[in-house]
Amino acid sequence: MATSSNVLTDDTRLSRGDRALLRVEAALNLASGVTIFALVLLAIANVLLRKLLNMPIPGYIDWTEQFMAVFAFLGLAYVQREGGHIRMDLIVGRLRRRMLWLFEFLSVVFMLLVTTALIYGTWFHFLRSFDWNAPNWSTDSSIDIALPLWPAKMAVPVALVILWLRLALQIWAYGRGLRTGAERIVAVPLPQDPAELASQEAASVAGAD
Repeated sequence: MATSSNVLTDDTRLSRGDRALLRVEAALNLASGVTIFALVLLAIANVLLRKLLNMPIPGYIDWTEQFMAVFAFLGLAYVQREGGHIRMDLIVGRLRRRMLWLFEFLSVVFMLLVTTALIYGTWFHFLRSFDWNAPNWSTDSSIDIALPLWPAKMAVPVALVILWLRLALQIWAYGRGLRTGAERIVAVPLPQDPAELASQEAASVAGAD
């Protein structure tokens, strides 16, 4: 059966792995949304305190920088699962079956290689700022209120590891599509034509009203 996210599911191990990973991705995406909401509240409080009492929140810029690192990365894997990243598909959108799965397979393999390199770099970047024996476990901190930077730096490799798992699962799915030649496969976002996509968006807006 098809989900509202245009990702097919069934009872195979691949689909079960997709749904299990989705629970983790959805939780991280929710945490990202909560972080954005908290940042909005912080900005409102900072403006009001500065305007009414001439007492802005200490370290507002420091907290904003920390929040940005969190919400910018935690939702990566979820968006990849839903096919929400911006992409150019003028050619790929015209392909079908094995040829489509081949192009998708190659693109995801490339993404997996890049993500692997980013995990390596961001993990060591985190390690340089973390020390069990240092105050607050941090060897570096923000300029204004000396906020430890390691939590935000740790969020990046963690989010990239989840993205790596998502990409590995999609490689499995596209590889299966290459082998079977099926027109529709599970655990990956399926292509949609513009008319179908516009109809779904219109229905979503109408439902919200």
